[in-house]
Amino acid sequence: MLKERMTPEELASLTGYSRQTINKWVRKEGWVTSPKPGVQGGKARLVHVNEQVRAFIRSAQRSEAPQTATLDASDSSLETLLMQLAKEMTATEQHQLSSLLLRDGITGLLQRLGIREQK
Repeated sequence: MLKERMTPEELASLTGYSRQTINKWVRKEGWVTSPKPGVQGGKARLVHVNEQVRAFIRSAQRSEAPQTATLDASDSSLETLLMQLAKEMTATEQHQLSSLLLRDGITGLLQRLGIREQK
């Protein structure tokens, strides 16, 4: 149930996306926010849930059950982590990452991340 103002955490639990994804949408889509009362430092924000936000959330809502953001220690393999990250990406972001991997390969990606030095 959408309220007039909601935290990114509340929107994340409703949509099945992460808090980070919600915050990315806030910036990208230019959603109106205001400081959360009682929180010092100005970082905690409330999203004003207007018709623009409602329409975007309806179109972006996942059909599957929300996934938990934490993994247990037995399920933290690199493959599992990469799959979870891929699921958090938009279709455009997935396409761009795929293009990068096809173009530069794993060596190019590792060099961009500073994990492997150029030869």
